Amino acid sequence: MERKKGKTRIRELREARGLSQEQLAQAIGTTNQTISNYETGTTEPDIDAITKLCQFFNVTAGYLLNIEKYNFTN
Repeated sequence: MERKKGKTRIRELREARGLSQEQLAQAIGTTNQTISNYETGTTEPDIDAITKLCQFFNVTAGYLLNIEKYNFTN
């Protein structure tokens, strides 16, 4: 299954936890501008950022990147 550029689930996951972009950025060691760029599709997370985001949200990379419909970590 292909995914369209910029269509990650980062915003959805962040908002579900009631976090601001700044709070998420601090949690994974980046800036809120970077989080904003990921959410708008301006830039895509690199493998290190994907790993941190997956660990933080306890989701698979496929789910985070909107490739898989369901999160299979639970």
